Amino acid sequence: MHLDAILLARLQFAFTIAWHIIFPSFTIGLASYLAVLEGLWLATKRESFHTLYRFWLKIFAISFGMGVVSGVVMSYEFGTNWSVFSAKASPVLGPLLAFEVMAAFFLEASFLGVMLFGAKKVGPGLHFLATCVVALGTLVSAFFIISANSWMQHPVGFEIDARGRFVAVDWLQVIFSPTFPARLAHMVLAAYLSTALMVGAASAWRLLRQPRQPESNIALRMAVGMALIVAPLQLLIGDVSGKLVGEYQPAKLAAIEGFWETKGHQAFNLVAWPDRAVQANRFAVSIPELGSLITHGAADAVVPGLKAFAPKDQPPAAVVFWAFRIMVGLGLLMILQGVVGLVLWLMKRLETASLYLWFSVAMGPAGFVAVVAGWATAEVGRQPYVIYGQLRTVDAVSPVGAASVSVSLLTFVVVYALVFCVGPLYIVRLIAEGPVKADIGEGSMSRAPGSALGAGVEQ
Repeated sequence: MHLDAILLARLQFAFTIAWHIIFPSFTIGLASYLAVLEGLWLATKRESFHTLYRFWLKIFAISFGMGVVSGVVMSYEFGTNWSVFSAKASPVLGPLLAFEVMAAFFLEASFLGVMLFGAKKVGPGLHFLATCVVALGTLVSAFFIISANSWMQHPVGFEIDARGRFVAVDWLQVIFSPTFPARLAHMVLAAYLSTALMVGAASAWRLLRQPRQPESNIALRMAVGMALIVAPLQLLIGDVSGKLVGEYQPAKLAAIEGFWETKGHQAFNLVAWPDRAVQANRFAVSIPELGSLITHGAADAVVPGLKAFAPKDQPPAAVVFWAFRIMVGLGLLMILQGVVGLVLWLMKRLETASLYLWFSVAMGPAGFVAVVAGWATAEVGRQPYVIYGQLRTVDAVSPVGAASVSVSLLTFVVVYALVFCVGPLYIVRLIAEGPVKADIGEGSMSRAPGSALGAGVEQ
C-alpha cells in the first residue's frame, strides 16, 4: 500500500471522525433520556428517577465536552487537508455547518449550564425546561450535520459558478435532499439505541453486584423497552435507507451486497470477500435470488453490479461489504436483547437472570460499534467521490505532501490515545460505580429538588 497524501488525509479524517461520532451518538440519546427521567421525577416524585438523572447528568457533561473538542479538530482538517473541498463546497456547506455550531454552542451549551449549575437557582419546572432545550439542541445539531452529509451523498439544488464553486439555488432542496429524512431518522434511532445499550449495560453490571437495586432495576427495564421498540424500527428505517441507496448510489449498493454482475435473481451474499483485483467474490456463502428481493422487492429485479462501473469509479467493496454486515449483525443482536428481556420481564426474572445480565453488559458498546460501522458504510461507499458524482476525492485534497500529513496524523494518534482514552475510561469508572443514593449530597428530593441535583453534580 502506497501511503500518499490523499490516503493519509483520508486515514486521518477517518480516525478523527470514528472517535468523534461516538460522543454525539451518546449525547443525543442521553439528553433525551435525561429529559424523560426528570419529567418522570416531576410527575411521580419518585426519588429513583432523580437519582438516575443526577447520575447520568455527570456522564452527559463529560461526553458533551469530549464531543465538542473532537469535533473542533475536524474543522481544522477541512482547512489543512481538504482546502480544495472547502473552497468549492463552502457556499453550500458553510451555512449548514454554521447553523449546527449555533445549535451546539449557543443553544445546548447555554442551557447545559443551567442543567449543571442552576438547580439551586431555578425552580424544578425551569430546570426541566433547560433539560428539554438541551435535548432539542442535540437533535437540531444532528439535523444540520445529517443534512450537510446527505447533500454530499446526493447533491441537489445547486449550480457551479464561474469559479468552480458549488452555489445553492434552492435551499429547501439542499437541506431536504431525497435521502435526508431516512438518514436522519436512522442516525437518531442509532443514538437512542446506543444510549439504551449503555444504560442497560450499566444497570446490568450493578444488578450483578447488588441484586434488586431499585434504580438499576428501573433503568434496565427502560433500556429493554427502548431496545424492544427502537431496534425493530431501526431495521425498517434501514431498509428504506438501503432502497434509497439503490436508487441514488447504485455502486454503493453493489458494494454493500457484493454484487459484481448486473442481472436479475441476484443471490444474497451472507459472507464473502469482494476482491476488486479479480472483480469477483471469494469464499462466498449465498442464498439464491434473495439479493434482488431484499434490495428491490422482487426476485427478478435487475440490480446493477460493480462491473457496470469503471474500476476507478468503484468503492472499496470489501470495506463496505463487511462494515454493513457488522452494523446489521449487531442490530439483530439488539432485537434479540429486547425480545429476551421482555420475556424475562414477564417472567419476573429480568433483574436476576445472570446470563442475560452478562449479555447486556457485553452489548454495552455494541451501539457505538454499529454507528462507526454504519458511517464507514456510508462514507467509504461514496468513494471515489467526496461530493457524489460531482467532486472526486483525489481532486478535493490540499496541495500538501505526504510527510506533512503523516506528521499531523501521528500527532493526532498520540494525542487521542492520551486524551480520548482517559475520558472514556473515567466514564466507565463512573458507570461502574452506579447510581447510589449516597450521592444525593446535602439535599433531599422531597425537601429541595434543586439542591439535591446541584450537590450531586458539583461533587
